[in-house]
Amino acid sequence: MADYDAVVVGSGVNSLACAALLARADWRVCVLERNDWFGGAIKTEELTEPGFVHDVFSAWHPLWVGGAAHAELGGDLATRGLEYLNTDLPTATVFPDGGSAFLLRDAEGNAQELGPEWPDVLERFFPNADLAFGVLGTELWSPAGLALAAKAVRRLGRAGAAAFLGDVLQSSRDWLETTFASERAHGVLAPWVLHTGLGPDQATSGFMTQLIAVAVQEGGMPVPRGGGAKLADALVQLIRDHGGVCETDRDVERVLVRSGRAVGVRLTDGETIEAEQAVVANVTPTQLHERLLADVDVPAPVAEAARRFRYGRAEMQIHYALSEPPRWDGDDRLAGTAIVHVTPGLDGVSRAVNEAARGLIPAEATIVVGQPLALDPSRAPEGRGLLWIQLQELPWQIKGDASGTQYYGHGDWTDAQRELYADRIQARLAKHIPNLESSILKRVAIGPHDLQRANVNLRHGDPYGGSLALDQNFLWRPFGRSPGHKTPIERLWQIGASTWPGPGLGAGSGTIVARKLLEPPLTQRAVARARALVRR
Repeated sequence: MADYDAVVVGSGVNSLACAALLARADWRVCVLERNDWFGGAIKTEELTEPGFVHDVFSAWHPLWVGGAAHAELGGDLATRGLEYLNTDLPTATVFPDGGSAFLLRDAEGNAQELGPEWPDVLERFFPNADLAFGVLGTELWSPAGLALAAKAVRRLGRAGAAAFLGDVLQSSRDWLETTFASERAHGVLAPWVLHTGLGPDQATSGFMTQLIAVAVQEGGMPVPRGGGAKLADALVQLIRDHGGVCETDRDVERVLVRSGRAVGVRLTDGETIEAEQAVVANVTPTQLHERLLADVDVPAPVAEAARRFRYGRAEMQIHYALSEPPRWDGDDRLAGTAIVHVTPGLDGVSRAVNEAARGLIPAEATIVVGQPLALDPSRAPEGRGLLWIQLQELPWQIKGDASGTQYYGHGDWTDAQRELYADRIQARLAKHIPNLESSILKRVAIGPHDLQRANVNLRHGDPYGGSLALDQNFLWRPFGRSPGHKTPIERLWQIGASTWPGPGLGAGSGTIVARKLLEPPLTQRAVARARALVRR
């Protein structure tokens, strides 16, 4: 007998959700993590000063709370200490003139903030919300994907289904400019496409903008009390409570393949662990094909396509411990808002994305200001402040500065370039938070090179698992020669941000693969269908 039914490589949220669903179904599961913490891009620690609890990488969990994995596992995780906190002020945008606009938790308030077009947006969206969200929860290159398409045709007709598909492919710019008259509404919604790895002028970004806008209104911006690691901790405990094994500092070097079938893994220390039913790898195509399958013959077109897999923009983060809460100029509600984007608006986001794509440090980047204390005061000593800053429009290889005001050099990121850019962002932010610089106790910046060093899946500082251009998205993710989660190796599955439904903490790919593995055999399903027909 093999050591386990399934071996899961990596412990990101997709891995842990997949393993938890399998373990609850009495599979013998082993999760192997190369780092010294569970959670992948989920990590919580006192990064700056004692008592200041920072989510080092990812921080906000609306996709998890609204996802299928949470729907199945939420009760079990709550009994293991996971508690979510939420807010009625999930997000806002601050503009260069000091004005602001908000996306709230109620439709009436959003009509006042975004304009009278908002109720019509909801009226058009909700009748087919199951189709829209179903796209994110379905293995598109599969019978389930065909079933979802057939459902759309039955409900909407052929012309309506074609129109629905056209809407899915629309850019955020096109959707925003044809839907809302207010440029302030564009400025509130456009920055959110960055959180999906897209830019506002890319195909499908309009679809993602609508999904996020509705999801934020309906679900807010939940975070775990005490930090994001509480989610990883609860999932690990759930797996262990059902007999599973989760281990850190266990670096998988190869997937073991016999007769075209994955049968286990070999670690860098030479130990082998065998799997009876599946090896599930939460890795990028680069990691999968250049490392884990380095000794395996895969079809040449697949290997070449994996080699050509493209990564997206890099990102950077800045974490602040403050001696007092940040005091925003302008609307008093900003102090209690979970995420504030600082940007000129739609054109500003578009320009910064374009500059980063050309290898330039953006002249005026979108600053994502996370304020965890607005939801969870326990994360810092009383009376103090804490900020989580994300910058998603950066090149991996620097060619120049779009503003022409500073010299960043050319080529790879260095610590000096990271701090120079952090100074630039801080100076911009201080125009909107006058007490920022006087209240800094400690600042810790994490550059693209730091991200890649911290997690091999954050290649080139890309937190979203690879470019989400259309040929690497939806039906074609991770790439056209190997779409979906199956690989050319039988019983080897790929999950994570590089696979559909892409990045985020929703655990969509892990849930899809777990459900596929737990499906009854085809013969058993055929017998069940026959019996059902007889009973009718």
